[in-house]
Amino acid sequence: MSGFSINRVTLVARLTRDPELRALPSGTSVCSLRVACNGVRRDADGDYSERPNYFDVSVYGAAADSVSRYTRKGSRVAIDGRLEWREWETDQQKRQAVSIVADTVQFLDSPGTGTSDEDGEGEEGSELVGAGIGAGDGDLAF
Repeated sequence: MSGFSINRVTLVARLTRDPELRALPSGTSVCSLRVACNGVRRDADGDYSERPNYFDVSVYGAAADSVSRYTRKGSRVAIDGRLEWREWETDQQKRQAVSIVADTVQFLDSPGTGTSDEDGEGEEGSELVGAGIGAGDGDLAF
């Protein structure tokens, strides 16, 4: 058996709901995202149509705080990360899911587009256009 494998995911998508920030028992922040990106498919008649693909994404540490603060439902983001498979049992039924653990999240919209602050007002004039974060450092990158 080979010890070499590649587990990388890169996608550009929109948030389908506001990010959900919580803390693990260890105190580490985790932000849960649900994103959608469209795929184009050809139907039996030869016509092309877009069909959304939905993905669950987790962001950890200081990066989770930044993603929670600067993105909202509708925000466009570029995500680079890895796939993670998990299984659990509920009501004596085995369940399983594959989700994305983000290493990097790049903010593709200006803060006034698809985002709002607590008052519902966008942060116009902010210089975060194209800003993003990496899970390892949590700093905003321009």
